Amino acid sequence: MPDPTPIEQSVGASGDNGRRTALVSIAAVGGVLTASSCCLPVLPFVVAAGFAGGSTFLSAARPYLLGVSILLIAYGFYQAGRAKKCKLRPSVVGSVLLWVSAVFVFISIFFPQVMANAAADLLAR
Repeated sequence: MPDPTPIEQSVGASGDNGRRTALVSIAAVGGVLTASSCCLPVLPFVVAAGFAGGSTFLSAARPYLLGVSILLIAYGFYQAGRAKKCKLRPSVVGSVLLWVSAVFVFISIFFPQVMANAAADLLAR
């Protein structure tokens, strides 16, 4: 009877942690964009009716979506801190994404109209 094949170990734990941090950051930004979509519908001429219904739902879900964004940002910072404690070097991309997403979440919580106006100006160009 042949021996079972050995289990492969993951290569480079720091790369895995950096990917998780980046994914958490992207998820937080996605949550913020989803929470902000009640204020600025994208492509209103194409899917105006769909956004009207979606906007109503997302407007009601905004506090929950922002809460999830905060939790994801906190988890991202926890992962980054845990990597430093393990003496692993965090990836630059993951760190930048984490901080940018934290700024987006902060602005969308405390200054939602500023974020909506900036996005509307970008879409109008």
